[in-house]
Amino acid sequence: MARNKVQHQSGLSMAEFNRLYGTEEQCHASLVRMRWPNGFVCAACDGTRHSYSAARRVFQCSACRQQTTAKAGTIFHKSKTPLSKWFLAMHLITCAKNDIAALELARQLDVKWDTAWLIKQKLMEVMRQRNSIYRLEGDVQVDDAYLGGERPKKPGKSGRGAEGKIPFVAAVTARDGKPVHAQFRRVPAFTKEAVCDWAKASVAAGSYAFSDGLSCFLGLAEAGLKHVPVVTGGGRPKNPIFKWVNIGLGNIKSAITGTCRSLDGQHADRYLAAYEWRYNRRFDLPRNLERLARVAASTAPAPHHTIAAVRRPRAAVMSG
Repeated sequence: MARNKVQHQSGLSMAEFNRLYGTEEQCHASLVRMRWPNGFVCAACDGTRHSYSAARRVFQCSACRQQTTAKAGTIFHKSKTPLSKWFLAMHLITCAKNDIAALELARQLDVKWDTAWLIKQKLMEVMRQRNSIYRLEGDVQVDDAYLGGERPKKPGKSGRGAEGKIPFVAAVTARDGKPVHAQFRRVPAFTKEAVCDWAKASVAAGSYAFSDGLSCFLGLAEAGLKHVPVVTGGGRPKNPIFKWVNIGLGNIKSAITGTCRSLDGQHADRYLAAYEWRYNRRFDLPRNLERLARVAASTAPAPHHTIAAVRRPRAAVMSG
């Protein structure tokens, strides 16, 4: 049986990573190149003439005298963690098929857990923002799923109406019988209105959308999609037409319960986004570190208080 070429890519090896990004100087030079690919541009006046202090790694615009650094105004803003550790974190996160737990990331970076956790959350926020600019098109398999909350101490309602569950839409496009791109996006609830809003924002009009017979998916047609409902009976749809979306959901479950063990509900969007980002960029693994670094260099800062916001229910497992 022939091997799957996508799954058996060599990726970016640790030896190659060390050759390209093994020192702080190499990482800084790479960040400068990624942030200003055509040369320095002042954020205050768009001037290009400048001076540079290598000792302080500070750029100064010759026109307005504004000083800045390569990290200022990016996701790395005001971080005391060396860039070499940020780049290693990006490498470990982008090359991991099933994610990497914050505790393991802390060990690999030789930093405290809190630092590793925040670095990971910020990088996943970069992924989330980048994902939002893309839309699916063509033949789209759509399914409803949940990140399950903590088990109640007292018996309560189970299934879709259970407390603490975080609903999200899973969607995968297929071409020639193979999966291409996917989305895993949280929705307020599985109502016709919520699904319609998701579809308008996430799927190109005129695409075919295949779903089970759940009534909320009537919103797909209202969003301008060609809806094809497939009645499957109870449980997760086993029809071959839903093969790839089911596999995607299974892989997310493995990543969360097997690797990360659990997550706080307030961060669910970012965990879903990280899996989506890796899934959609699995065709050329050696480029993924630079892809993420380039976007991180153009993403606005995400201070700690915006990352660790209002606490939501803890999610540990998936159901649907």
